[in-house]
Amino acid sequence: MIDILEEVRKEQGELVALRRHFHEHPELSKKEDQTLAYIAKKLEEYGISYRLVDKGGLIAWIDGKGPGKTLLLRADVDALPIEEGERNLSCPRVCRSQNHGVMHACGHDGHMAMQLMAAKCLQRWKDQWDGTVVLMFERGEEESGPLEYLLRYLETESPWHIDACYATHVRWDIPAGKVSVCHDAPMAGGFGFEIRIDGHGGHGSRPDLAESPIDCFHDFYGNMQALRMRAVPPKECLTFSIGSLHSGDVLNVIPNSLTFAGTCRFFSYDHAGRRFYEEFKRILANACQTYDCRYDILHMPEPLFEVQNNPVCVAIAEKAVEKYIGADALTDCTPWMASETFAITSRLYPGVLTFTGIENKEKGCGANHHTPEFDLDEDGLTYGAATCLGFALDYLAEKPDIPFQRPDEPLEKLVARNI
Repeated sequence: MIDILEEVRKEQGELVALRRHFHEHPELSKKEDQTLAYIAKKLEEYGISYRLVDKGGLIAWIDGKGPGKTLLLRADVDALPIEEGERNLSCPRVCRSQNHGVMHACGHDGHMAMQLMAAKCLQRWKDQWDGTVVLMFERGEEESGPLEYLLRYLETESPWHIDACYATHVRWDIPAGKVSVCHDAPMAGGFGFEIRIDGHGGHGSRPDLAESPIDCFHDFYGNMQALRMRAVPPKECLTFSIGSLHSGDVLNVIPNSLTFAGTCRFFSYDHAGRRFYEEFKRILANACQTYDCRYDILHMPEPLFEVQNNPVCVAIAEKAVEKYIGADALTDCTPWMASETFAITSRLYPGVLTFTGIENKEKGCGANHHTPEFDLDEDGLTYGAATCLGFALDYLAEKPDIPFQRPDEPLEKLVARNI
């Protein structure tokens, strides 16, 4: 048996160097050309074949010594429009973004580094396993759209039939050295919305002559707060938040319009998300009718599903952590109310998304994702890469036949689901 953790530790210097390169050169969604070029360069160094998928990202592949299952490994590559400070929570950073106003504040730099390290090791050991490993480096995960081009390539152009998929996400609240595997949905589904309500403005002294979009929104918002209790089963988690609200700028004038935006998140589309989405639209229409207003949906795509962890893949992942890292490395999993495009991939292929711990308060690592203080303990990446490798080798060795029902939804509709 390969001592995977020890083998990855031997490569710790390169693993850290990969992460720091990506962190210092972040690129926003759909603009990750230099990031993909660097990934391609490293794959060439490792002797791994790859193909750039226009608008989607990069697909690479490694064939083992004989036929077998085909496993898809996925990493996202985009950064966020956040200005990074010189310090994390309490310490000077070990590396910092060189692109003003752009930052790897969600850990995708770590995801790329771990997947490249897994690729390097799998290529080196390819005479010890059967099957094919396909590596997907996904553009624009924060905006969802580019995944369509990658999945369309895999589904209609590639020579492979994907049997299972794997991804990991670093997590700010799990200690470095720990890995978590959820038995249920590890990450939420949800939908975003931006709505404009149009009424008829007027002087503040004569609200009877106006059709106030503010009054209309007030009625809508009150009913939405009640909807959580009325439409969602008590054991289901669902959040509904307004993050933006704009209307008027004069104290004695009733405005003509109001625009609001926000998000809804849930862990079950079937039991909570679908009905909440439908009721949202009904309540909005009723409020506008009551207040003689009109509305325009500026943004409200069909909800993104929650990430699905397949029980067979979960069992393989848990055993891999215990086998290759140690039972004490496996920690309890609390589902995360953030959303992930791996939700779409895991609807097409059975798979698992694990969490890689990167918290270390002594190093100032523990700020939430999407904040200027976010940072990761690079030592945690060793365990994430080792888990990925352990899962891959054990899955390819076991060759499980996994019962799985793909959705009837056409690919173009499935990938249009978004936040």
